[in-house]
Amino acid sequence: MSKVTVYTSNTCPYCTMAKDYLKEREVDFEEKNVQTDKEARSELMAMGYTGVPVICIDDEQIVGFDKNRLDELLK
Repeated sequence: MSKVTVYTSNTCPYCTMAKDYLKEREVDFEEKNVQTDKEARSELMAMGYTGVPVICIDDEQIVGFDKNRLDELLK
């Protein structure tokens, strides 16, 4: 089973779409809200990103809600 982490914010519609899609596929994931969690924001910036969603699946990172890439990595 892959380890999935989703970096989100409260006002991001693509974050909601990504989370809903993962729930539909019954994928367990950890959500890290960069708006309310300073540590999550620091982690995201350390990876070189400033926007959300960023979805980490094991060692791969997907920027934005890329359904095809998610399907590829979550086989």
